[in-house]
Amino acid sequence: MRRVICAAALVIGIALAGCSSSTSTADSVPPATEPGLTLPDAAPEPAKADADTLAAVQSALDGAPSGCDPLDTTRCLLPFPSNLFTVHDSDANTLRRVAFPADGMPKNSSGVGIDPAEWNRNDGFSPNTPILVHLPHLDAAASRLPSWTDIGSSLAPDATVVLIDADTQERVPLWAELDAHATRDADRLLTIRPAAALPEGHTFVVALRGMVDTSGKPIEPSPAFRVYRDSLATGIDAIEQRRTAMENDFAILADAGIEPHDLQLAWDFTVASERNISERMLHIRDIALGQLGDAAPAYRVTSLTLGPQRGVFLQIAGTFDVPNFLTGDGSPGHGFNYAAFTSTNPDELPTQNATNPIIQAPFVCNMPVADVISPEPAHLVIYGHGLLGDEFEINAGNVTDMGNEHNVVHCATKWAGLSEDDVPNAAKTLTEMSNFPTVADRLQQGVLNQIFLGRLMTRPGGLIDHPRFRRADGRPLIDITHLDYDGNSQGGIMGLMLAAVSPDIERAVLGVPGMNYSLLLPRSVDFDRYEAVMKPSYPNDLDRTLIFGFVQMLWDRGEGGGYAQHLTKNPYPGTEAKPVLLDVAYGDHQVSPLAAMVAARTIGATIHRPVAANGRWPETEAGWGLESTTYPSRGSAIIMWDSGMSPIPLENRPPRAGDDSHEDPRSDANVRDQKAKFLFLNRLDDACNGAPCKAGHHP
Repeated sequence: MRRVICAAALVIGIALAGCSSSTSTADSVPPATEPGLTLPDAAPEPAKADADTLAAVQSALDGAPSGCDPLDTTRCLLPFPSNLFTVHDSDANTLRRVAFPADGMPKNSSGVGIDPAEWNRNDGFSPNTPILVHLPHLDAAASRLPSWTDIGSSLAPDATVVLIDADTQERVPLWAELDAHATRDADRLLTIRPAAALPEGHTFVVALRGMVDTSGKPIEPSPAFRVYRDSLATGIDAIEQRRTAMENDFAILADAGIEPHDLQLAWDFTVASERNISERMLHIRDIALGQLGDAAPAYRVTSLTLGPQRGVFLQIAGTFDVPNFLTGDGSPGHGFNYAAFTSTNPDELPTQNATNPIIQAPFVCNMPVADVISPEPAHLVIYGHGLLGDEFEINAGNVTDMGNEHNVVHCATKWAGLSEDDVPNAAKTLTEMSNFPTVADRLQQGVLNQIFLGRLMTRPGGLIDHPRFRRADGRPLIDITHLDYDGNSQGGIMGLMLAAVSPDIERAVLGVPGMNYSLLLPRSVDFDRYEAVMKPSYPNDLDRTLIFGFVQMLWDRGEGGGYAQHLTKNPYPGTEAKPVLLDVAYGDHQVSPLAAMVAARTIGATIHRPVAANGRWPETEAGWGLESTTYPSRGSAIIMWDSGMSPIPLENRPPRAGDDSHEDPRSDANVRDQKAKFLFLNRLDDACNGAPCKAGHHP
């Protein structure tokens, strides 16, 4: 068996493939004699490529901006992601730094390319990345692409799409699909999706074989890939500098039983480190809580409303103070405030804004009638609202019913970054994606706002000391010794992140959740209206798909997908691992159950079986990769609630047939009873009595 490089050496060796034309402050690549470096056994001296091959390779290089990848000439950044677009950096945890060439970035209809500066601060790619490549006229069926309905087939010895963790030598389960949104084959990307978030800091090798076009012929490898696979010397510096990295990939694949001569394409990429993804969020959290101590933030009540909704005795609204780590006044469109950020220090961390040090975030709390009647103080729960909504979603009937049925005081604030206030900035971003860092940054500020809301709810000097939260005899109406979380839709997606970084939340229920917006958006009817804004600026189907993958690198910093690996295990400093319950709606039109299944595999949740009735869930093995829930359970679990709606499509399109089941789980009293026991009694009971779980439909 050929020897392969160890994980640390792989990071160094593959860095030889970095874009030589890119401007970077990263260190030069260490020599091959670096201590600890283990190289593959010496390969035969490459034979010289023939003239036609050399001409084709040179044409691929000449036909694109400097620094683009000649393995796939469809677009500069394809195949994506790739370590070709990194350079060595001894200060980075992965020992590499992303280096996208500015000339190769997607452009909008005004000819403005995406500015890669913020992306080039990363030390790797997203753990939730879609893996993208263009193969002309690919026949999905004839190429035996592994489907999300049979993820286990991706691990078969003869699988045509393979992903290897170079750090562990393990195969990675996945599915692969052609983009159903593309109207032309020339714009139709093959998308490979890992079945769970990839481990932070690890390097992966992608391999494609057995790819067949619609005429039944094997797809020919690109000339640039063929000179590596067939060991053909080119004398072209841009090609030869990458040869060692490619040979390392071939050695890793050979150890997995995949020989180079079978390959039509292979390359590698490195996932960003834990530090790279979460350090900014944890930094602003720790600075802000360090200032606050064990007290509540300053707040003010601005309105008291008796009986505003069914079952609500009193609604208390106001604002509370949160340190501002954004520029300006922290409103939409403002990114992180960096006191000394320069291009030579990509790891610079945000600082509190000296001019506008405080944001006044809104809050609203609903005191149910049950709290006034009950002799016991109410449970405290932060409620997370849906996409581009607001804090007054706690007035929804299912939330007020939960409050009265189980004596819960819900409090909410806006999800800054994706609230109603952020709609104009979201629209601007869809026309000029260089603006996306402001979205990712404000989402992190928004999570800090939620953490401070929790302190307002549970600390001395906060709500507990307001007379409206005490009875006439002084007894408290709320129990400040425990804090839980309940969110729906976007509140479920963002709840993964909040629960992972909150030092106070003990348990969380995530209604119709998911993670990884690059997976969610193409499968959501909610994106229809936003795609209508994006499409005139980025009219090409391929470019939009590539952009989704590209922005996921920053979205990880501000959504659940970047934090889920630290939610139920390996918690961040200052937090504890905690159980979560994922309530999923079968046939959901807005948040794909596939995204919830990816989240469940990532956090190690168990799944209720039977997953659905009468084979309605289309997986060959329903709930693949998840153990069955054993009741009563105290761990994390996912439950598929079926209200009889149509199943989700097999392709990457939103479901549109029949009614939407999106709100059905939260609207069912049986579901609410189960999640109340999970939150307040610390146990998960079988609400379905060993049968598939059913929820009533609420059109």
